[in-house]
Amino acid sequence: MATYDLDEQERLDELKAWWKRWGNLVMIGLAVVIALAAGWRYWQNRVMTQSLEAATVYATLTQSLMANDTKAARDAGAMLIDQYKGTAYAPRAALLLAKLNVGIKDLKSAQNQLEWAIANSKEPALRDLARLRLAGVQLDQDQFDAALKTLSASHSDAFAFRFHDLKGDVLLAQGKPSEARQAYQAAFGKMEVDNPYRNIVELKLDALGGGGK
Repeated sequence: MATYDLDEQERLDELKAWWKRWGNLVMIGLAVVIALAAGWRYWQNRVMTQSLEAATVYATLTQSLMANDTKAARDAGAMLIDQYKGTAYAPRAALLLAKLNVGIKDLKSAQNQLEWAIANSKEPALRDLARLRLAGVQLDQDQFDAALKTLSASHSDAFAFRFHDLKGDVLLAQGKPSEARQAYQAAFGKMEVDNPYRNIVELKLDALGGGGK
């Protein structure tokens, strides 16, 4: 029994010596872990709260658009962009506001909103859609070089035919039918046989004297 007590005391002394040397570091490390866990939980709750609030404002935006309440739609869209820009709803709001502004011929505001969506969206598909709409707005303002630059950005293959088709429209507006034909042919080649827009691109090619087949 005495030997057992001696062993226990020796281990206890070793533990005390170890704690005396490393105890402060252990406590600091533990405090850091607790702080990180608390911070992570706070951040998760904050993101969830922001997302729920943004969803409510976005619902107001869409309802206002359906009711043709332009002022309420603008207010809701501005709130999403200003206060909830880190959520997925803000870039979508920018696209809706841009569409609204295109409808009332405020192309400059539409362009600004689309550029904001491209810069702030984390979703590649949404950025591709915003670029297409931006290039269309630039084309409407005769900003041909800017539109071509917008369309030259990398994009997913799912949007490829739309980028090529719009590029053809821009080139045709610039008075470059040969280059426009090439763009339309590229668009035609990217489309599935059952794509309903395929016939429209084929009509464009026929008008330029070069079918897609």
